[in-house]
Parts: sequence; structure tokens; C-alpha cells
Amino acid sequence: MAKNAKQTINGKAFEYALLKEFFERLASITKVSIVENEPFGTALKCFSSFNEKDQSHYSLVASFAVNFLIDLEPRLSYGISSTDILQLEIVSDTKGQTGDVRDVIAIRSLQKWEIGVSAKNNHRAVKHSRLSKDIDFGEKWLEIPNSKVYFSEIEPIFSFLEDKKKNDKNVRWSSISNKSDNIYVPILNAFKKELEKLNNENPEVVPERLVKYLIGSNDFYKIIKGKNKVEIHAFNIYGSLNESLGSKKPKAKVSKLKLPDRLIEVVFKNNSKTTLLITLNEGWQFSCRIHSAKSTIEASLKFDINLVSTPHSLFTNQLFVE
Repeated sequence: MAKNAKQTINGKAFEYALLKEFFERLASITKVSIVENEPFGTALKCFSSFNEKDQSHYSLVASFAVNFLIDLEPRLSYGISSTDILQLEIVSDTKGQTGDVRDVIAIRSLQKWEIGVSAKNNHRAVKHSRLSKDIDFGEKWLEIPNSKVYFSEIEPIFSFLEDKKKNDKNVRWSSISNKSDNIYVPILNAFKKELEKLNNENPEVVPERLVKYLIGSNDFYKIIKGKNKVEIHAFNIYGSLNESLGSKKPKAKVSKLKLPDRLIEVVFKNNSKTTLLITLNEGWQFSCRIHSAKSTIEASLKFDINLVSTPHSLFTNQLFVE
């Protein structure tokens, strides 16, 4: 099985395990329903593909995370009336394209309240964005259009890839000599120069908008499943996490995160021709690795963007699973 396919199955299985544990833990306390949509069916199928021992491990790790979140979010346990139903839902992957990175959400419509979790199985990726000769990353990421200069710099490279694909739809990346120097480095240099230009022209908005794009358009808890532990990170950018319900208070405080107001630098990672490091103030740093994603040539390239460092105010907790 390909690495990406296996990672997807693992991730979907963990999503189902979390939803199942939320339901089982809360059903005896409050009224709960599950939205049995297509993503739910996919996640259940992935979970069911594992043997009983692996399913038990997924459930055990998920139960540690769920029990901890219940302590942080009183509204999970408590409704305001008999008609206040907690609805659990696995979100479609297409939501991520619009900035919602949450995988599992819990909603109380009557309270106009919801929280979500981003379920990760052994990795810390925050975004998978693409670059091509037609993608305006400035508009998409920052709501500020890219310059004509940027498009004129990247157009020849992506047109070269497009032409190779037209001549042979099965042509492989291995057929390109010095791929890093001829493709990756010039694309990254153009991206770097354009991001710096957009920031220099709009320094009051670019740093904050960049983080909001990369992290997501909603507050969420990021749950990272390890072999013998689970990490919980609270991305409370907009201040919607950790709310009380009347006299019911959270058992721990989740601080609101400080967003940056300065882009410090965009540089190549040491000894790398494929990865840029974007550093901002308030402790934010992202790595952006560009790659081809597939063995056959496409007229676009993919960014794997990971969170390297975070503000000191980020609420984090590690739970060790025996």
C-alpha cells in the first residue's frame, strides 16, 4: 500500500475512534446523536479494516483524548434543556479547501455552539497547498492578488511541465535532470520573493492573515496520536474554546493565542533545495516543502506545510497511554 494511502486510512480510522469515544462517553450524560453521512461511512470502513487489537488501541488512545477534552469543554456534557442535543459529525475533506481543518465536530445548535478536533496520526502537517501557473496564492492565502511579475517568473517552468505532460501523459519526474535546481529552486525563489513583496506592501495584515490561512478559519483542538501517547494542542485563535456554561467551569484554562504582526524572514532551510522556513514574531514558524506528490509529471506542485514552532501561549498536553 502506498504511504499516502496508508496514512489516509490511519487518519480516517482515528477520526472514527474519536467520534465513537465521544458518543460512548457522553451518551449516558446528555442527549447525543451521530450524523451518519458519507465521511462517517468512510471513516467506519477504515476503522473496520484493522484487526481487533489495533481497533482497541485506536479506541484507547481516543478515549484518553476525549476524557481530557470533556474536562476542558463543559458544554460537551451539559445541555440547557431536554431538546438541547449534542450532534457529532465527521467533516468532509472538502471543508479543508475552504479553511476549516477540523475533522470531527460537536455541535449544540440550540446554544449556537460548536467545537472541533483535527485528528492527526503521527504527523504535524497544517496545510497541503498547491502552486501552479494559474493559482494566485496571494489571493487565496492573504486576500491580496499576486503581481504580474510573479506569474511571469513561474509561467515558463509550469508551461515546460505542461508540455511534457501533453506529449506523454505517463512521463515521470525522473525524466527531468536536476529537478531540484531546474524546477523546485526557481519556483521557491519566485514564491519567496512574492511573499516578501506582498508583506512589504501590506505589513499590517500579511503576518496575521498568513497564520490564519495556514492554521485554519476556526478554533480547534489538534489531537496527535503517537504510539504510546496522545498530544492535545488547543488552537484558540478566535477565543471560542474553553467556554463555561453557567456555573459549569472548565477544569483548566486555555489561553487565546497571540497572532503575529511581523514577518521576520523567509529563507531556505539549511542544505535544502525543496524547503522554505517562514518565521514570524510571537513564536510562529512554518516549514514549506515543495514536491511533486506523484511519480508522473503534473503541471502543479504541492506544498507540505508543517508547524515548526508555536507561541508559548499555545495550550499543549501529553497523555501517555499504557
